[in-house]
Amino acid sequence: MNQHFQNTILKATGAESLSEIEVIQTLWSGYGEIVRFGLEGSKMNSVVVKHVNLPEEGNHPRGWNTDLSHQRKLKSYKVETEWYKNLSKNCNDACKIPKCFALETKGSEVLMVLEDLDETGFAGRLNSSANWDNINACLKWLANFHATFLNTKANGLWETGTYWHLETRPEELVALEDLPLKNAASAIDKKLNESPFQTLVHGDAKLANFCFSNDGKKVAAVDFQYTGGGCGMKDVAYFIGSCMSEKDCEHFEDKILDFYFAELKNAVAAKNSTVDLEALENDWRKLYHVAWADFHRFVKGWHPGHWKINSYSERVSREVVKKLNS
Repeated sequence: MNQHFQNTILKATGAESLSEIEVIQTLWSGYGEIVRFGLEGSKMNSVVVKHVNLPEEGNHPRGWNTDLSHQRKLKSYKVETEWYKNLSKNCNDACKIPKCFALETKGSEVLMVLEDLDETGFAGRLNSSANWDNINACLKWLANFHATFLNTKANGLWETGTYWHLETRPEELVALEDLPLKNAASAIDKKLNESPFQTLVHGDAKLANFCFSNDGKKVAAVDFQYTGGGCGMKDVAYFIGSCMSEKDCEHFEDKILDFYFAELKNAVAAKNSTVDLEALENDWRKLYHVAWADFHRFVKGWHPGHWKINSYSERVSREVVKKLNS
């Protein structure tokens, strides 16, 4: 990291010096890295720095190595910068995110200096399995996030959020061999976009993007590259698919949605909103399977052998396509 960016970190944190503790992860396709820095002379012991160093061309690990893929990734970092600059301040403890201490763009590089959630009580990470405390904490976070941004315009973000949005994934649609799902893709997208209750969606709300408190009952979320407009069911369906077996996805579907909507209605009501809560729930409940089919469409075109392609997803998607054609 160059001296200019090091100085940015020092100035933003009030530190006298800094030292690299660890590389937390490299960014997708070699677009940079996320690094934890230790601080001396600051009120904080450490910060997490997302350092994006944009290559001229992408290097996608699954071979989707096209200019379209590269441009999508470039925009995603601009979106995340815009999110932290203008919208993140609206999040409270009920939808906790890392504080942003500095944003800087210089040439092809982007720097985001963020709160180290490990230092502030959210050191827990889960990748594939979760208990009910964990799941409910994430659903509560999503409900409060969606309530906070209900009817918010996605200015500077993705007009339609999520990394699998149809308009941004034409190559995967071409590759999709499931013809009924392929032919229904636009109708599925239209159905979600025409919901009268639009909010901002996180866009990549998988289990791995939540940081847990020690008891697993509270969470903060990270990674806002694909945040944008949309129906909240996109986040919920994607999250559940990231941490539950197909059997549990089906068996606990009502329990999951009941909990989420109870939290959503409480959160919306607490904001003295004039939104019709019953109409909101009625509309979004009907779109849960539609959102599930939307993501399933992407996965089947992107990676036909992916573990998320299961009998539950297949059945849900077939039912959605059948209803749209009836």
